[in-house]
Amino acid sequence: MTGGADYRFCPQCAGSLALLSQIEDGGPKERLRCATCGFTHWNNPTPVLAAVVECVDREGQVLLARNAAWSGRFFGLITGFMEAGESPENGICRELLEETGLEAAAASALIGVFDFQRMNQVIIAYHVAARGEIRLSPELAEYKLLAPAEVRCWPAGTGQAMAQWLRSRGIEPQWLELPKP
Repeated sequence: MTGGADYRFCPQCAGSLALLSQIEDGGPKERLRCATCGFTHWNNPTPVLAAVVECVDREGQVLLARNAAWSGRFFGLITGFMEAGESPENGICRELLEETGLEAAAASALIGVFDFQRMNQVIIAYHVAARGEIRLSPELAEYKLLAPAEVRCWPAGTGQAMAQWLRSRGIEPQWLELPKP
């Protein structure tokens, strides 16, 4: 079971959660459930917003950032969680402003929706043309700006979004070879 395995107690009655099978619409399904009150931990994927940031005031360079919590020097897309009451388009523009200080120069365009099962997430990726002074939030350690043809894609998660955006620009993606865990 991906994600959710850390849950041990019911948030409704504090009873113990256990993997229990129950008949659902698609037949029997094993999930974390509370035998006391019947609570089910659904463990649905979390929507995550991602942006391929094209800096229109920097000759169309793409901004990649390194999260301060990541080990190593991997640079990726600007990402974040949608907040209640906002659209995905508004959410990615908010995340971009909060994390980099950049403002969307035009409406964001959906690149696609991508599966990221390792993190139990669904990535909703946008192309955002942006401008302004780059001021990183404490969440980000550093950034780099690259011409689109210089970007190397990574094989999972937001790397697929980057590759799709590059193809839409007539650029065949080049791929990083990540070390095996």
